Amino acid sequence: MELLKKLCEAHGVPGREEAVRELVVSELRGVCDEIRTDALGNVIALKRGSGRGPKVMLAAHMDEIGFLVSHIDEKTGFLRIDPVGGFDPRVLMAQRVIVHTESGDLIGIIGSKPPHILTEEERKKPIELKDLFIDLGLPADEVKNRVSIGDFVTLQQDFTEVGNLVSCKALDDRVGVYVMIEAVKRAKKHVCDIYAVATTQEEVGVRGARVSSFNVAPDIGVALDVTVASDVPGVGEHEHVTKLGAGVAIKIKDSLSISNPKLVRTMRQIAEQKKIKYQLEILPRGGTDAGAIQMTREGVAAITLSIPTRYLHSVVEAAHKDDIQAAIDLLAAFLEVAHEGDYSL
Repeated sequence: MELLKKLCEAHGVPGREEAVRELVVSELRGVCDEIRTDALGNVIALKRGSGRGPKVMLAAHMDEIGFLVSHIDEKTGFLRIDPVGGFDPRVLMAQRVIVHTESGDLIGIIGSKPPHILTEEERKKPIELKDLFIDLGLPADEVKNRVSIGDFVTLQQDFTEVGNLVSCKALDDRVGVYVMIEAVKRAKKHVCDIYAVATTQEEVGVRGARVSSFNVAPDIGVALDVTVASDVPGVGEHEHVTKLGAGVAIKIKDSLSISNPKLVRTMRQIAEQKKIKYQLEILPRGGTDAGAIQMTREGVAAITLSIPTRYLHSVVEAAHKDDIQAAIDLLAAFLEVAHEGDYSL
């Protein structure tokens, strides 16, 4: 899990994924035959197959949700922020953040108006992002000298193990990147050419996957991402989507894509033959890089393998170790037989 820890604790909002990119390139160097980056910063790594098989594109996004500095208060030095990716403001109260500046990182605190002085009307209103600010604990002049509009901001949270779970900020989608890297390392006897793509800017519209899939022009696309596991108190079983510990999730549908049914069938068959725990997923809201891949050029047979995750888009995202391993096992097994299937509809 050391690689997963490094990936999760790295920082990179959409458009600023360079620290994560360095880790990915370092891990795939020596494993893949070619590694390149494109204009949007996607890492495209090719591991050639042993024959004339299909091109299989794997996609896992490097970016995490975060913020950009949008305003510096002249008198106080407090910062206002603009989101890159979707945050629930309720999870941001009293969190520590890192403001990434050209001269170095600064630790800050997300603050808001103290509850003791809120009016009755203000108490009734839900918290909004505009109510929050960042306190760097520095004089206004020093803040203005060190911080610029557009500097990116990430949440500060260490990777930790909680029982059978791992928890950190940015499991979405560093765990998908981890699964991709580990599966590519394990896949030995594969006829297909494997394109392992660590994508950028997924959280703001699957932008990296859109351009990289056009470049690769794959025959098969497999996105690796997290999905909702709402198996917690107060949520009906029919709303769980997935459950932690029940295995890798084979996605059937989300807001951006409907998985190729033949790929769904193949993944299920492999999982059953290899005795890999799996569950089927229909996500009512949200999407993955598969949505961009399946619509590239003339269209691509695409699917998503998901890692069930609780507390998504917070600093304590949590996934089960067994589900992560099941995702690696299923993906590695698929890569070795991908050339055998016909996924045309």
